[in-house]
Amino acid sequence: MDSQPPSPDLEQQTTSRKQRRGIGRIGWAVIGAVFFASLLAIGILPRLSQRSELKAAVKEASTLTSVNIITPRRAAATTNLELPGSVVALNQTTIYARSTGYLRRWYADIGDRVQAGQLLAEIDSPDIDQQVLQAKAEFVQAQANVLQSRASLAKGVSDLKQAQANLLIARQSWQRWSVLVKQGAVPQQDADTRYATYQANLANVEAAKNTVNSDSANVKAAQANAYAIQANFQRNIVLQSYKKVTAPFAGVITARNVNTGVLISAGSGNSNSNSNTSNTSTSNTNTSNTSLYTIAAYDKLDVNVNVPQSLSPSFQTGQTAEITVKELPQRAFTGKVVRTSNAIDPNTRTLLTQLEVDNYNATLRPGMYATVKFAINRNNTPFVVPDSALVVNAGGTQVATLTKDQTVHYQKVVVGRDYGTEVEITSGLTGNESLIATPTVDETEGLRVQPVAQKK
Repeated sequence: MDSQPPSPDLEQQTTSRKQRRGIGRIGWAVIGAVFFASLLAIGILPRLSQRSELKAAVKEASTLTSVNIITPRRAAATTNLELPGSVVALNQTTIYARSTGYLRRWYADIGDRVQAGQLLAEIDSPDIDQQVLQAKAEFVQAQANVLQSRASLAKGVSDLKQAQANLLIARQSWQRWSVLVKQGAVPQQDADTRYATYQANLANVEAAKNTVNSDSANVKAAQANAYAIQANFQRNIVLQSYKKVTAPFAGVITARNVNTGVLISAGSGNSNSNSNTSNTSTSNTNTSNTSLYTIAAYDKLDVNVNVPQSLSPSFQTGQTAEITVKELPQRAFTGKVVRTSNAIDPNTRTLLTQLEVDNYNATLRPGMYATVKFAINRNNTPFVVPDSALVVNAGGTQVATLTKDQTVHYQKVVVGRDYGTEVEITSGLTGNESLIATPTVDETEGLRVQPVAQKK
């Protein structure tokens, strides 16, 4: 059977179906491509954006100045305070003469340890010796006058008693004769005679009383004069005792200013300006010099310390401290605060404080430079920062801080104690600041920087 060719309509329909099928496949392909492109955009674009921002941040960070930052720390509640001190003698005095004359002999030289009352020198003073003899003679004469006055008083008392006895006899006789006259046994003239005798004895008694009173006054005057002369005699005796110069207390002789034969004048304001008063054992001057010795007590010493005004409220009487001297590195002495001046020196703004230290073995010597270490308890402890963090300029003392947006801000502070590599900040900080460890002139106010935590 012969096949017939397809009809044109059928071919046209077939072609149309093929075209529609092809168009459908292309549409689905385009839709799929758009879908996958959307997925890629959602996942890749944010990453690309983040990467771009990261690159920008890295680029920006690479252009910022890196600075090391630190945080201020609190100082310890108990801190050691070391201050320079000066060792001085607790009791030191210059010995002057109280007797005028020539120095006969001296017995102590510089460096000698002496006891209280020990003989240091003798002065030859003939003038005071003669004054003692004269005062003694006057005192003996005054005593004799007292004895003579007392003898005269005793005689007056005896005469008064005799006069009183005579008066008694005369009165009794007159009274008897008065009775006889009334009886007519004797004439009136005899009674008058007895009466006159009575009146005479009465006058004698009054005169004797006056004599006794006068003699008693003379005795008192003589006694008072004797007391005055005796006092003058004793005064001269005391002045004569000053010929022997003795140590007023136990200590060490630190200066001898005279030699044998030097004329000594009593008093403390007659030193000759040409004499050598240095702490030496020799002197060739032969002129008057009343300054004989200088003596210092060594058993107890004082250490004078100047305490800064800011720390003066922390010091109390009775507080102890450790005292050291460079010459004795292995020794430490304990001192106790015994007094303060209670006033701030306006020139140095310090409080003079004195400590007392035992020195029985005379290890310490007056004039030594000492280091005094105190343990100070503080209630409101300051902050401590490295000294490199401070900036001192026309604006005062400042530190460079970082704000929240990492910019530089300079904050004024008040500096306390200086520990060398660190300093105390008494005000201006709260403790939460981030400080630039070593600010330079490049870190200006408001500059944005890159902070780097400093390794401890």
